[in-house]
Order: sequence, then C-alpha cells, then structure tokens
Amino acid sequence: MGVVSRSWDGGVNAGRDPAELRHALGVPIMPASLERALTHRSYAYENDNPPTNERLEFLGDSVLNLAVSHLLYARLATLPEGDLSRVRANLVKQDTLHQLALKLALSPLLRLGEGESRSGGQNRPSILADALEAVIGAVYLDAGYAAAQALVHRLYESVAISPRMEAASKDPKTELQEWLQGHKMKLPAYRVVGTLGAAHKQTFDVECEVPDLGLRERGIGGSRRAGEQAAAAAMLIRLKARGAKATP
Repeated sequence: MGVVSRSWDGGVNAGRDPAELRHALGVPIMPASLERALTHRSYAYENDNPPTNERLEFLGDSVLNLAVSHLLYARLATLPEGDLSRVRANLVKQDTLHQLALKLALSPLLRLGEGESRSGGQNRPSILADALEAVIGAVYLDAGYAAAQALVHRLYESVAISPRMEAASKDPKTELQEWLQGHKMKLPAYRVVGTLGAAHKQTFDVECEVPDLGLRERGIGGSRRAGEQAAAAAMLIRLKARGAKATP
C-alpha cells in the first residue's frame, strides 16, 4: 500500500503531514481515500468537484454504531438494551466525535473552500464529526470491518464509559430512539429525500419514519446529521400531539 505523501494539498488549512494522521490511525488507508474523507463539499465547489466525504460519512456512521455497540455489549455485559442504547447515544453524538477528531488533529488536514475556512469551518464541530465518520468509512472500504472496528475501539480508549452516563440534554434523535425503545417499537429510519441550494452550501431534506406507527416527518438542515435531528424533532412534536409523552 502506498504512503500518504507530503505533496497532498490539504486545502487552505494545510499545515500537517497527512502521513502523521495515517500513522496515528494505525490501520491501512489509501492516500486517495484519506484525502476524500477530509474533503468538504465547499472545497469541491471551488476546485473542479473532486469527490467529497459525504458518502463516506454515511457509511462510517453505520460502521461506527456497530463497532461501538460491540464495544458496549462486551464491556457492559449486564446492562439492558435501553441503557446500552443510551450509553451508545452519548458516545456517537456530535460532541463526542468532535472531541475525538480534535485529538486526532484533523483540523489542519480538512479540505475546505476559502469561504468555509474564513468562517471557522476547520473548527466547526459538525464538520469535524462528519470528517471522523468519513475516515472510519474509508478505513472500512480499504481494510475491512475488523480494521475499522479496531480503529473505533482505539479511539474510545480515552473516553470514560460508564453505565451511568447521563442522558441529560438529549438531542432529538436520542430522545426519539429512547421513546420508541421504551414502547417496544422498532428504531426510526432516516433517509435523505433531497438536497437544496448550491453545491457548496447545500441543505439536506431528511425523512424520519417510525414503521410501527406508520408515521413520517421531514426536517431540513445544513448537513445530513442536522437534517436527521430536525426530522426527529418534528416526529417528537407529532407524537406529543397524539397524546404520547416525550419519555417512556
């Protein structure tokens, strides 16, 4: 496998050798895959539309959830399903991923458009969290699930994991998931039904479906993650309007 080269243009924030990140990851990843994982759509808009990290982020999100689920299943062997879901939600939320991305020092390697960079995009939690998920997705494609799982488990070695992790300040996705699980219903399904706006400044139209209730709601956000949160919030409002409590 090739070595990530110092010649890679990391975008307007370049300042770190990509090989250092590859070494820090400790798993196989091709230079082109790492480059794509750190390429934001704002960079693509200004630079002849190279592949962006959005599809890798979508894939990495699923790999991350499975790897964290496996970690918790083994480490918290006596914890029931609902509590495992609560702990997992704390571990895969944006704030946690943002902190992990900072520890990996992803910011200097992000490929951002000039406008996004000037507005502080290299430090924006949503962009860093999405980039980390994209890196996980890239490792999965290049080296398989075992390597991606090993990466995720290593990333979380520095995170304190406890069965008593607080559920305060729940985001809408977490709140909806816990409500459905408390009522013995299947988890909601999310899908992007459309994108709006210019390529460098898109908004995502996302649908949230609760299969057991036959309900669908839509939400719009500046990223897929934000769109999912908006759709989940709309679903919670609908459930409350039906007379259901927000918590089990």
